[in-house]
Amino acid sequence: MPLLVVGSVAIDNVETPQARRDGLLGGSATHFSYAASFFTEVRLVGVVGQDWPAEHTALLNGRGIDTSGLQVADGKTFRWTGRYEPNMNDRETLDLELNVFGQFNPVLSEDYRRTEYVFLANGVPALQLKVLDQVPGCRLVVADTMELWIQTTHADLMKLFRRIDGLVINDSEAKLLADTENLVLAGHRVRAMGPRFVVIKKGEHGAMFFSEHETYVMPAFPTEKVIDPTGAGDSFAGGMMGYLSQHANFEPHTLKTAMAYGILVASFNVEGFGLERMQQITRDDIEERMKAYKKMLSF
Repeated sequence: MPLLVVGSVAIDNVETPQARRDGLLGGSATHFSYAASFFTEVRLVGVVGQDWPAEHTALLNGRGIDTSGLQVADGKTFRWTGRYEPNMNDRETLDLELNVFGQFNPVLSEDYRRTEYVFLANGVPALQLKVLDQVPGCRLVVADTMELWIQTTHADLMKLFRRIDGLVINDSEAKLLADTENLVLAGHRVRAMGPRFVVIKKGEHGAMFFSEHETYVMPAFPTEKVIDPTGAGDSFAGGMMGYLSQHANFEPHTLKTAMAYGILVASFNVEGFGLERMQQITRDDIEERMKAYKKMLSF
């Protein structure tokens, strides 16, 4: 079943303690789309500038990602430059240029409006709400957000929470939203704000799931060499949503398995700069890692 994602498409410059790479294909919707494409048909909606390299679009199309919703606007593409600390968890944004993404106004085609599985990648809540208005018949809608929107557009965020099925956020965002340092309490408080389920990403420590009747923790896959963590959270969401879309249901067992696939796809993502490692793997590689993950969890 097709999966629609709306969000940022960017050009990244990434600096780590070991190396620096410029001009990488990035953005939340990009990492999400590539990860999800291992499982299902993906429809990408975003905006780029006239400086956008044609080979980036070709790369996405090569994965079977539908880029007909990728607008090309006058101006420059969204650009992000960041530097990671030696622990590879903390990072500093050195430069951020929204460019054409600052005026992004997604208008979905009639075909896209009929998509039943929708992911609202990190973006202004008002924009996410505008997308929701265009997909009234969707079966499952999941969103992401960030600390900036929690702090500056709280009212719109609360409106969004009341209209979505699921929310994917990281641990610091959950604590900020719930006003508590207790992550379990934070998960339950955020779910009470509207979403039917909440997934809290914990980076190298895996992810937590909260619904009305279930709470569980899934560990990360032990990755020996972390090259670039950029987009890991988006890849996690892409793997999870891609699996749910592939199986056309989001029952408890499917959700749990989907989270496991999200964790595994993210573990590949961090093993190279940008999408380099993701371009080297196949669905078979993911399945092999799943076997190892299941073995790791059995006792």
